[in-house]
Amino acid sequence: MTPIRIAAAQFETRNGDKEYNLDAMERLVKQAVGLKADVVSFHEVCVPAYSFMRHAERDTIEALAEPVPEGPSTRRLKDMSSRFDVPILAGLVERDGERLYNTYVCVDGDRLVAKFRKLHAFISPHISCGNEYVTFDLKGWRCSILICYDNNLACNVQAVAELGADILFMPHVTCCLEWPIPGSGLVSRELWENRDADPVSLRQEFQGPKGREWLMKWVPARAYDNGLYAVFTNPVGLDDDQVRNGNAMIVDPNGDVIAECNTLGDGVVVGCCTPAKLETAMGRKHLAARRPELYRHILGRPNDNPVIDPSWDLEK
Repeated sequence: MTPIRIAAAQFETRNGDKEYNLDAMERLVKQAVGLKADVVSFHEVCVPAYSFMRHAERDTIEALAEPVPEGPSTRRLKDMSSRFDVPILAGLVERDGERLYNTYVCVDGDRLVAKFRKLHAFISPHISCGNEYVTFDLKGWRCSILICYDNNLACNVQAVAELGADILFMPHVTCCLEWPIPGSGLVSRELWENRDADPVSLRQEFQGPKGREWLMKWVPARAYDNGLYAVFTNPVGLDDDQVRNGNAMIVDPNGDVIAECNTLGDGVVVGCCTPAKLETAMGRKHLAARRPELYRHILGRPNDNPVIDPSWDLEK
């Protein structure tokens, strides 16, 4: 493997406006390529936007859903990838027969390289959960995808590491939510709209326990424990009636943040991932010391009634 430069992008979406969102993504792809990115990644369900779906009827979500790879958004992403000569990863709502999925795709020119369906979907009862991990090769690196809540289960990250992932793409829509965690809570819309006049107050909210501080409790741990690169993406600004903090970042196998977007708006950062850090990662040494015979009764125990509880009041 040779070093690879990965871009993590963040932007403010518009509810259900796929054309606007794809145009914003194209601007960020152009910016990332200008920074010599080899790959560009975006957040969860970035094409139609996401959080507004918690209040949406099935007809509304269905109208935004598309087949993959035949749908117009995947075709647009392929065209974008071909014109800028860079692989792109992005999220949308997939329609497959009668089922809808929170899906994340990787395209490289005219090719659909990978398609992953969120394992732990919760935003709407109309969106089904996926049921398999995905690994794929990209620019000579073994990659995988886990969407938002999937990453909260440490066993999922370990699973894709065991399947050979060197890079894990972590598309999210998260933070600045009312959780039962000290310091958490919403960020006021007024702070966001007044960000040019008072950037300090908004940055304090984004960097504190409502945003970045919470991310730092677990994103570096997932990368460190499993000896892989984590590419975290997240929207910024208004997300339906709430505010998100962005903080798109790349974390290395030592759990160190090597690139992070602290812009109070649309932006992109690029991190250089090198094979040397994989070779010396403590997480890989720890995984090599595993004794699965000790865990088989725990890991093999069925869970007939899995409960997906994001501690997010979807009615608000």
